[in-house]
Amino acid sequence: MSKAIPIRKPEWLKVKAPGGQNFLEIKKVLAKHKLFTVCEEARCPNIGECWAGGTATFMLLGDTCTRGCKFCNVKTGNPRGWVDAAEPGKIASSVADMNLDYIVLTSVDRDDLEDQGAKHFSETVRLTKVLSPDLIVETLTPDWRGDEACIDTMASSKADVLAHNIETVERLQRQVRDPRCTYKQSMEVLEKYKRFATTRHSRTVVTKSSLMLGLGERDEEIIHTMKDLLNIGVEILTFGQYLQPTPRHLAVVDYVTPEKFSYWAKEGEAMGFKYVASGPLVRSSYKAGEYFIKKILRGEKSDGSILGPEQSKQRGQSVVSGTAV
Repeated sequence: MSKAIPIRKPEWLKVKAPGGQNFLEIKKVLAKHKLFTVCEEARCPNIGECWAGGTATFMLLGDTCTRGCKFCNVKTGNPRGWVDAAEPGKIASSVADMNLDYIVLTSVDRDDLEDQGAKHFSETVRLTKVLSPDLIVETLTPDWRGDEACIDTMASSKADVLAHNIETVERLQRQVRDPRCTYKQSMEVLEKYKRFATTRHSRTVVTKSSLMLGLGERDEEIIHTMKDLLNIGVEILTFGQYLQPTPRHLAVVDYVTPEKFSYWAKEGEAMGFKYVASGPLVRSSYKAGEYFIKKILRGEKSDGSILGPEQSKQRGQSVVSGTAV
């Protein structure tokens, strides 16, 4: 059998080397609190631009994931119950030092923990809000194996945005994600986030999800997924290009053009999403504060604009882990 020839990366996916004053300042704060970045581990293409700005994404519960999705470069293994109990406080104080106005809290999957880390997540939200009361907090969470207690813990937290990524269309789920992840389970998590927050806790929250393109999905499958997300109340959707992090990960099937990303932004908002962030270098938490929630609060839409480094030279986002080196 002949070996597949890798597809050449197009010009629109090339980015500048990281640098700048804000980038260096964030590095100093991370060193002070002994935090390390998952941007480098995950080989995020936006590390230079994102670290130049004021929105940050913190990764909780260590750097080792108990699942092995075939698109992700984060280390996999069994942490055997290890948790840094001081991590919520470290992150809260780091956020206060950075003088941020929007953060995203995400994590690896922790199937080794009884509650999968949900209480740890919620405590980090609480402490962060105590030290930074005006901060907008988004949580980008695992699927909790569909456990309603974990889902309810997050729905009752003070997070302003509850996000969980569907990642790809239903047909490609088993090919792309760990076998413990399913399309149905992810949809149920997003639906219950909205329903539990509203009916059990009298809270208004924004729900959000993300799709990677370039894995062999078909247009009609993308439309079907968008309709499913809208039917369960998801308001924000992001589209980004899948990039193969190493040769052992899934290969890129095709590079989606900027024009096609613009089409999906327009199509999604015409279908009913409040905001669609779409672009080759967009990631699920990319420019969260600037482009997503703040635009919704102002009643704006993307109108098909392509998000990428050229859209903002001054602001961005960093992704850091709360685990000590």
